[in-house]
Amino acid sequence: MHSEHGRYFRVLVTTLVLLLLASPTLLADQKEPSKDTVAVVNGVEISRADFDAEISRARQQFAGMGQPISGERLSEIKKDVLENLIGRELLYQTSQKHGIKVDEAAINNQLAMLKKRFPSEAEFNKVLSKNNLSEAAMRAQLERNTAIKEFIDKQFVQKVTISDKESKAYYESNPDLFKQPEQVQASHILIKIDSKADESQKAQARKKIEKIQKRLQKGEDFAALAKEFSQCPSNAKGGDLGYFQRGQMVPAFEQVAFALKPGVVSDIVETKFGYHLIKVIGKKSETTIPYKDVKDKLEQHLKREKIQKEVTLHVEKLNEKAKVERFSTDDF
Repeated sequence: MHSEHGRYFRVLVTTLVLLLLASPTLLADQKEPSKDTVAVVNGVEISRADFDAEISRARQQFAGMGQPISGERLSEIKKDVLENLIGRELLYQTSQKHGIKVDEAAINNQLAMLKKRFPSEAEFNKVLSKNNLSEAAMRAQLERNTAIKEFIDKQFVQKVTISDKESKAYYESNPDLFKQPEQVQASHILIKIDSKADESQKAQARKKIEKIQKRLQKGEDFAALAKEFSQCPSNAKGGDLGYFQRGQMVPAFEQVAFALKPGVVSDIVETKFGYHLIKVIGKKSETTIPYKDVKDKLEQHLKREKIQKEVTLHVEKLNEKAKVERFSTDDF
């Protein structure tokens, strides 16, 4: 159960920024900005340094997805981050009122596991620095998060259950969610074309694929030729791309693959990657996944949703009773 609880905790805590306390009314009690404080929660200050670190991480995450944040979007994210920090502080304070004590050995173990993800101590410290964190701050963060996790475990995770009736009702009410779309298994041989290639280079690539095509027409083995000539990483598997559904491959490739019959090799297909010869290995028609095959995962999903809602409501109630001062983050 510990790993399951950990998964619930990661979902709940990391999504507080999106799911908790986003109502505009929660920002109504703003005062004049403080130089070093973004909020005070029941007398406990939330520092600008913590806020800046969260914003920095948010920027990196969005940038990693190719979505840099600025302008109005940044302003909204700042508000969400502030409410996330307030929500976490409220949960931490509540965990302490419930007498939750964090095992130091568990924190040492978590820190050691984090360090193992990096090739060296220096790399670990470099990443901490990039995220405006010290090892001491990371340890404190782990302690607080662990206390919150244990509180959520005891007050919500262990008490929430999903009945077979609930999961089956959800399954029957959302049939489209459990459809397995049509799929095709295909292999291919690729001769690449550089995006800056001129007509002469394209012609050379075309000649290469045409020679391979002639060898296939004479009966040579597709997988063997793919291993020898294909310039795709799938060449190690004889060109096998496994099963895929519509929307996972470039349109020109996909259109041919889904039109071919199993065992048939296509004519030469041109895409932005180069020239392909495609062979379909197998096909699967659209099906609905049986309830028994998704029951366990569906119950886990519904349990996470229920816990998320209950924690959200709990934090909103804590917020209503707490004394919270918020300072504008517009100039940060």
